[in-house]
Amino acid sequence: MATSVRCISVDGTLTVTAIDGTDIVNRAAEIHKTSAVTSAALGRLLCAASLMGSALKGKDDSLTLRINGGGPAGTVMAVSDSEGNVRGYVQQPVVELPLNKLGKLDVAGAVGKNGFVTVIKDLGLKDPYVGQTPIVSGEIAEDLTAYFASSEQIPTVCALGVLVNPDLTIKAAGGFLIQLLPTAQDDTIDKVERSIEGLPSVTTLLTQGLTPEEICRRALRLFDLEVLDTASPAYRCRCSREKVEAALISTGKEELLEMAQQQTTEVQCQFCDKVYRFSADEIRALVRHASK
Repeated sequence: MATSVRCISVDGTLTVTAIDGTDIVNRAAEIHKTSAVTSAALGRLLCAASLMGSALKGKDDSLTLRINGGGPAGTVMAVSDSEGNVRGYVQQPVVELPLNKLGKLDVAGAVGKNGFVTVIKDLGLKDPYVGQTPIVSGEIAEDLTAYFASSEQIPTVCALGVLVNPDLTIKAAGGFLIQLLPTAQDDTIDKVERSIEGLPSVTTLLTQGLTPEEICRRALRLFDLEVLDTASPAYRCRCSREKVEAALISTGKEELLEMAQQQTTEVQCQFCDKVYRFSADEIRALVRHASK
């Protein structure tokens, strides 16, 4: 089961959220049948979306993360609710690339560096908040750190990691997000930098058996932390036949009439790959609905 924790420093200068998202990324890899490097790219984005989504206030709020740098993986997307439950997809699930110069999966090569990170927050207002910043490295964690600094003016440290087994299952996946609060003192950043100096990678900490709370305390060893809340997020798709029907109706009467010429129309959910089938008679019923 995936677990996450959100903490605040006792001096009120920063928050830190960490997640063990191994089960979430394993589920995503199963659904989308991703190769190693696309599992790593999608997994990092899913963990990031869960970390960011868990900070949303409203029960029905949602957050969408999208990155496309022109690389062979195409668009990678993850959507989170306010409890950190996520779903996502990668446009091209199978990409094979040599390891990068550090001997690791070349996520930057799969994602590409010529494009943008887009963050969409649906907070129940008339229009969603949309923030967009250029991709810095394609490694995702650095790109989100740059997004927070530029778009939300929040000094942030983001670490993400996915370790893929030779059989393409996920050995470890997770991340943490450290963010300074407006109450931060001048020396807080320096103290954070000293805390994380020499910190092993997230996947190393997870394979050593550390929990998200222990990762928070290890990453911020120079701070006293207090747990704000814990959660058990999951890979959760919210598709339904009713939502697919609404989407079909939104395509318009002409499009539906064209579909009605076929014996069966199939619609596949991009997040969970579930297939919804509609007979010609059912499509004609949607035409009547659209006409109203």
